[in-house]
Amino acid sequence: MTRNRPNGVEALPRVGVDPPATPPACRGRLTEHARWQWRPADGGDPAALTEAFLAAHGLPLHDLARPATHHPDGICGAALYLSAAAGALLTNAAPGPANPADLPEVAVVVYRHTDPPPPPHHPPPPWWHSRWTESWSPRQHADAVTTVRDAIGRGDVYQVNLVGHAAATYTGDPLPALARLARLPGARYGGVLAGTGWAIGCASPETLIELRHGTLTTRPIKGTRPATAAGRADLLTSAKERAEHIMIVDLERNDLARVARTGSVRVDDLFAVRRWCDLWQAESTIRAHIADGLGLADLLRAVCPGGSVTGAPKLAALNHIATCEPVGRGASMGALGWIGPDHLDLGLTIRTAAVDTTTLHVWAGGGITWDSDPHAEVAEAAAKTAPVRAALAPTAPHTHDR
Repeated sequence: MTRNRPNGVEALPRVGVDPPATPPACRGRLTEHARWQWRPADGGDPAALTEAFLAAHGLPLHDLARPATHHPDGICGAALYLSAAAGALLTNAAPGPANPADLPEVAVVVYRHTDPPPPPHHPPPPWWHSRWTESWSPRQHADAVTTVRDAIGRGDVYQVNLVGHAAATYTGDPLPALARLARLPGARYGGVLAGTGWAIGCASPETLIELRHGTLTTRPIKGTRPATAAGRADLLTSAKERAEHIMIVDLERNDLARVARTGSVRVDDLFAVRRWCDLWQAESTIRAHIADGLGLADLLRAVCPGGSVTGAPKLAALNHIATCEPVGRGASMGALGWIGPDHLDLGLTIRTAAVDTTTLHVWAGGGITWDSDPHAEVAEAAAKTAPVRAALAPTAPHTHDR
């Protein structure tokens, strides 16, 4: 990007900006050691190339059942971002429409520790963004829901997650706004990952995959209501939401079984209602013991893209997503988190925003089943994106819009 641009996306993270799932001892102390980024035009298998890059920089992950027993010299870990489109390519599915943001589809950043940097001498320039431009109208969104319901009626698929997108031009430094987003209540994977000319801010509450001490954990979220007493009661008693949720739990059990020790997959918590910002959401916890001899690439191929943002069966759902959604999912509905020598923790990039050198992007959606009401689905997507947009709102008045 050119140096005289008014926008402030820089190559390296700023003070107080850490990627999601950074260990507490590393927060505020990360300095970039090595970086690798991938786009489809580069060719090759992004999962295998990610594993090879990390191994070359002191993080060998070829057998996740036997992790390293000590930290490599000076290396504390790495951030990993893998987009939904990259995940679809790993399953040999159509990647869908083009990414509306100028972002890599995979980014891996290896970090060392450093002393905390001093605070900046000057405040950042005022942050401002234009009105949001939606990728589809409420009517078009509702029509897409109807199209999916017709496919379910024909027996083509059981459930499909539909995602919409909105964009706004901006001026100023986007990183403080993305950091505000990352601090939203309930953001288990709150953080920011930045590169030259781009950045991703995440406030996700959802675990795509975690691996600690040989145990794999995924926590799919499916089912949303306003965070009121009535909303909680409605979510707990909704047959539609429970059926949708159980389908995804079964799909995630299947995904884990591909990399798990035989007979070890279990559901520890089913349809637990938890809060994120002003919403109740239903979450389950599924665990398994990882099989011997499987590396990071095997794990990424098994779980990406996440079942709660694709549908069931996953491959059929991805094909419908590719034809129904107006623009690509970009930084949303992918994986973003931390990889250490002895553990990994990747969140699913829901409640996520991204910037390139000119434009701010957000995404939101929901799962569609036969019982879905098109207008209710449009309203649910709006409820999910409202806290994200509020966190990104300009912090100072601006005299013009564009």
